[in-house]
Amino acid sequence: MVKAIVGANWGDEGKGKITDLLAEKSDVVIRFQGGANAGHTIICDYGRFALHQLPSGVFYPHTTNIIGTGVALDIPKFLSELKQLEDGGVPVPHVIVDRRTQVLMPYHVLQDTYEEERLAGKAFGSTKSGIAPFYSDKYAKIGIQIADLFDEARLMERLEHVCELKNVLWVHLYHKDPLEPKAIFDQLMGYRESIAPFVGDTVTFVHQALKAGKTVLLEGQLGSMKDPDLGIYPFTTSSHTLAGFGCVGGGVPPTAFQDVVCVSKAYSSSVGAGAFVSELFGPEADELRRRGGDKGEFGATTGRPRRVGWYDAVASRYGAMVQGATEIALTAIDCLGYLDEIKVCVGYEVDGQILRDFPVSAQLDRAKPVYTTLPGWKSDVRGVTEFGKLPREAQDYVKFLEKELEVPIKIVSTGPKRHEIIDLH
Repeated sequence: MVKAIVGANWGDEGKGKITDLLAEKSDVVIRFQGGANAGHTIICDYGRFALHQLPSGVFYPHTTNIIGTGVALDIPKFLSELKQLEDGGVPVPHVIVDRRTQVLMPYHVLQDTYEEERLAGKAFGSTKSGIAPFYSDKYAKIGIQIADLFDEARLMERLEHVCELKNVLWVHLYHKDPLEPKAIFDQLMGYRESIAPFVGDTVTFVHQALKAGKTVLLEGQLGSMKDPDLGIYPFTTSSHTLAGFGCVGGGVPPTAFQDVVCVSKAYSSSVGAGAFVSELFGPEADELRRRGGDKGEFGATTGRPRRVGWYDAVASRYGAMVQGATEIALTAIDCLGYLDEIKVCVGYEVDGQILRDFPVSAQLDRAKPVYTTLPGWKSDVRGVTEFGKLPREAQDYVKFLEKELEVPIKIVSTGPKRHEIIDLH
């Protein structure tokens, strides 16, 4: 059985906590896309951890944690996170990196940085983690697979080819010193011994696990709005953030899917540029940002202040739809207890028309939010674990969102800790 945990929105929905919660009852947890450009914050018995490469199941000794073929593997950051777990007293997790997973190269980070510098005021708000150049190279068929590190002649040949192409950009567009293939080769050889114990055939492993009746959890990064096909293109990431891509990046068969848990925060937040119709500004935004998350709304990877806004039901309904959501996990409702009134964006006004369906990027820039205002509950609900013990206004807020989303809300998170959860299954 395969269950996917993915984001309905722009990322930052609180997926890490939900993955950590559900990993407790899973045998295999798979990261199937993305790289170190986004992170999941986990608060568990061992403390508080920000994961960027490792699956969120690493805190359970019974899980096998997989880095799938769809991931952009930053080897130094992967190894650093394992060291972070060790230093935090976490038992050594069982981790397998697929041999076909591709390596995020040092020149990918350089290219990302150089391109954002070149674009200046028209930049995409990249985290400069090398993600766009990595996936560009992957689909241009000049990427480096983990398996290539163990075939020195093949690796050197591929590096010489890619540096020949990159150096045209480096010298003539970015006005930088050219790349040296041998220096990059030597750097990769330094990684090889460290990564070798984790390398394996995860595709066969996952299929055998499913045949044996094991439970597999797919962990997605970011959310629907950041998908390059169905999101707010071009202000998206460069890997597919939808559950369906787990079949490719995680190596699982589509016939094994049972549930898609779509995570959505009780208000909206986003890192990076692009349309954000329900965005708040000024003191109102500052207050929500300060109270949001478990330590305020700041990126787990970048530390950048997140953009925040009222709950966007138009974007969330669309996000849940394209994910194929079977249920919603609503997070961070405890952050809204200070408000007298809470607005929900229930429509977009575009060129004089009110839209309930999410429009294309060309229309989003002209969209204005249409709000419904609900009463706040003016009390602290952190740690509540029974729906009936929420204030009536908080219950009504959840029910209103469920009606708008057209998907049942089965989990309500009332705080950042693992079991600060209302389970409505």
